[in-house]
Amino acid sequence: MKTIEEIIIVEGRDDTAAVRRAVDAVTIETHGYGIRPSTWDVIDKAYESKGIIIFTDPDTAGEQIRRRLAERYPEAKHAFLDRSLAEKDGDIGIENATPESIVAALEKARCSAFASEGGEQFTPADMFAWGLAGSSGASERRRIAGDRLGVGMAGSKTFLHRLNHFGISREEIEQALEE
Repeated sequence: MKTIEEIIIVEGRDDTAAVRRAVDAVTIETHGYGIRPSTWDVIDKAYESKGIIIFTDPDTAGEQIRRRLAERYPEAKHAFLDRSLAEKDGDIGIENATPESIVAALEKARCSAFASEGGEQFTPADMFAWGLAGSSGASERRRIAGDRLGVGMAGSKTFLHRLNHFGISREEIEQALEE
């Protein structure tokens, strides 16, 4: 079992249990959107000392929590699960994912246990050249590439930021676009 050095931010205790079945990690639970001041303090300390990985449910509430956390912690890493991997009997959440799916999401987030060398700095010109911005179908191409790369769906500026922040290589992007 891999040990994750960063602190993983999840929504609830069932998510914590699922993450701990997959990896050896410390989690902090937001307990939904109404994050308490004391929880913010703990997340602040984790962000400054170890770094954090935001790993919220792939639903509307989870994305709202992710956006709120990302605003406050711009250098946080992000782990994403496809909705189909987190659904069970109509319930959507990380707690429903298999350990293998959780490990795969953390690998794509480039957390400490799965860190890879490389990663380049990409520009808006790269986004245009790949058809990820400024063309018809760019949004759909970003959705597909984001899923394959594990960076999630985003507008072109946010997508570019994620490509640069997640340490993704040019080869990985081009492979994701070819598939």
